[in-house]
Amino acid sequence: MRGGASGMEAYRYGNGPVRAVLIHGWFGDAHDFDAMLAAMDPDLFSLACVEFRGFGARRGEPGPYDVATIARDAVALADELGWERFDVVGHSMGGKAALRVAVEAPGRVGKLCGIAPVWAGRSPFDEQRLGLFRKARDVVGMRQGIVANTTGGRLPAIWSRRVAEHSMRISDPDAFAAYFESWALEDFAREAAAVTAETLVIVGAHDPGITEAVARATWLATLPNAQLVVMPDSGHYPAQECPLILAAHVTRFLAPG
Repeated sequence: MRGGASGMEAYRYGNGPVRAVLIHGWFGDAHDFDAMLAAMDPDLFSLACVEFRGFGARRGEPGPYDVATIARDAVALADELGWERFDVVGHSMGGKAALRVAVEAPGRVGKLCGIAPVWAGRSPFDEQRLGLFRKARDVVGMRQGIVANTTGGRLPAIWSRRVAEHSMRISDPDAFAAYFESWALEDFAREAAAVTAETLVIVGAHDPGITEAVARATWLATLPNAQLVVMPDSGHYPAQECPLILAAHVTRFLAPG
């Protein structure tokens, strides 16, 4: 179900007592989690998938197009739904935004889950890599290459092409480019160190960027209540590569008890 009295677009699923805001990644939209949601109990969970400004049903909406604004929109969505207390789940750059929610609204976030999540600090990209990612604004082949690389180069090319083409269709180019500058270059790691929420970090064994070692050196080294799960058959997109297994991990973590 889509909707929002304030005009903010969100895809909602379930009517259960466990409430969570889900934040998609750079190449996706609010439907990124659809395959995972199919394996989550709607009588246990109430989930709201916020959409970035400039993406999906929010194409054409003005910015700012940055991680801080995504976090503020996530909190505003929780306000609209009447959720004083809620969990946050984010994929990739959405993981960085989810962490920002926990920084800015620490008294409201119960649990935090990052799926192949970008850390709060500046990404370790050199100028060449920054340049390659910046070209993805306008070049579908560059987007396809990023998807193929971040899933270990082991999946069918037609799939990575479709992910890239979908990304081109559902995102405004200027918004897409601005979000990259934000998630790659902004640094709030010092503020993130104050986050005490129970945290689950999920990474794919075939993701060459956000590896187990990277997650341990950042998320687990900084957050006192963080734990790590490595999905052996996944790369950077667990919600598409292994949605049922991902749903099991997320359910176990968010479920009470």
